[in-house]
Amino acid sequence: MTLKEKASYIVKGLDRAYPQARISLQFKNPLELMIATILSAQCTDKKVNEVTKTLFKKYKTPQDYAQAPLAELEEDIRPTGFFHNKAKSIQGCCLELVKGHQGKVPQTMEELVALPGIGRKTANVVLGNAFGLPGIVVDTHVSRIAQRLGLTQEKDPVKIEFALMPLIPKKSWTSFSHQMIEHGRSLCSSRSPQCSICFLRPYCDFGKSTVAPQKGQKS
Repeated sequence: MTLKEKASYIVKGLDRAYPQARISLQFKNPLELMIATILSAQCTDKKVNEVTKTLFKKYKTPQDYAQAPLAELEEDIRPTGFFHNKAKSIQGCCLELVKGHQGKVPQTMEELVALPGIGRKTANVVLGNAFGLPGIVVDTHVSRIAQRLGLTQEKDPVKIEFALMPLIPKKSWTSFSHQMIEHGRSLCSSRSPQCSICFLRPYCDFGKSTVAPQKGQKS
């Protein structure tokens, strides 16, 4: 079986297991999604959604973020952690939107990653979920599972993204990302992967190396 054939079986398995997988961040427009994704670094989506429920009522445009007193913005996003850096990224990013993009979130990877605080992960989240442009989002779940499955030996998120791109059909890039994240949360966790009941085990280098105890043996 080639690596591409293996990836095809994995994609089909994920499609069957998580047909409704979608982003859990709550947003109504590209700007809200971009802000929420910045806030999601080292923070749960649940906590981000709690914060943005109020935040998005207070700040509705890039101008609102750009003109806000930095200390006030920091306090508004404090519960998400790393609020000093996140506030600077949000404000710097929104200032660039006002100056160079007529206050609109751009729709290309090149323009997005040129904004302060925006890397390929955030850009792919925005492109895939706000604009419907396929992108592979490599978070900790996607990184861990891709390595365990043997789809790549890379550890750098950008290198993992580029390793996966030729293996996964482009139309599936966004859904594949959501499904891998869901799989990481439900079965393939970092510390306690449930390999014995995982439907991807036949295609998983890590899972096949996990030998279940024989009858009568202690686990």
